[in-house]
Amino acid sequence: MIRALFSAASGMTAQQLNVDSIANNLANSNTTGFKARHAQFQDLLYQNLVQPGASAGQQTVVPTGLQVGLGTRTSSNEVIFTQGNFQQTDNPLDLVIQGSGFFQIRRPSGDLAYTRAGSFQMDRDGNLVTGDGDPLEPQITLPAGAQNIAIATDGTVSYSQPGQTAAQLAGQIQLANFPNPSGLNSIGHNLYLPTDASGDPTVGNPGGQEGMGTLQQGYLEQSNVSVVEEFISMIVAQRAYEANSKVVKASDEMYQMVNNLRQ
Repeated sequence: MIRALFSAASGMTAQQLNVDSIANNLANSNTTGFKARHAQFQDLLYQNLVQPGASAGQQTVVPTGLQVGLGTRTSSNEVIFTQGNFQQTDNPLDLVIQGSGFFQIRRPSGDLAYTRAGSFQMDRDGNLVTGDGDPLEPQITLPAGAQNIAIATDGTVSYSQPGQTAAQLAGQIQLANFPNPSGLNSIGHNLYLPTDASGDPTVGNPGGQEGMGTLQQGYLEQSNVSVVEEFISMIVAQRAYEANSKVVKASDEMYQMVNNLRQ
């Protein structure tokens, strides 16, 4: 009965973390470039009351054994990097990556972060920056009065100036990709940092030989959270939590019966 209590408690803790992850997904269902996280679980250690394969006689062995599990734990909540839907904005500085890859963002600390959110703006110096003011890397600078800004699928940024017909080149947007994007570290603000699990980034032009996706101007990638699926997952997690709580109640009632035997 003690094992049942601790196993049920571990199940309740795991489902609480599962609901926390689902709540974060739902809260970001309208966040540009957000990628959903799905909780993964592992069973805990087992007590071997009878070891499978143990000798049962001179020429026989135990076929199955007797093992009692000790519950579960949340092992990870993997980021699911499926493509989100595209929303047309007609803003020339809004970009989506159709396929694999991340925009490179230079943080105030000087290191690079990575994002799928392509909602860019111009600062007072004409640099393309995120909503937090962090510049795109490589830096793209547009002069004052630039018009007819065009960003090609390969990341080439061009513009024209009043009174001129010829297009001017402003720079080349590059993307980064990782061997294991799910190993990236989420730090908020739609940004990710590389880790040993993600591997080192590979940088290249959109649509290049490195398997990078292409850019589409005037669109934003929406969150890939499916509200319907998240609600279903929440119901399943709630029922699992409820079932584990009933195991705690049943074990408590059994303890009560044992304690009353001496009366």
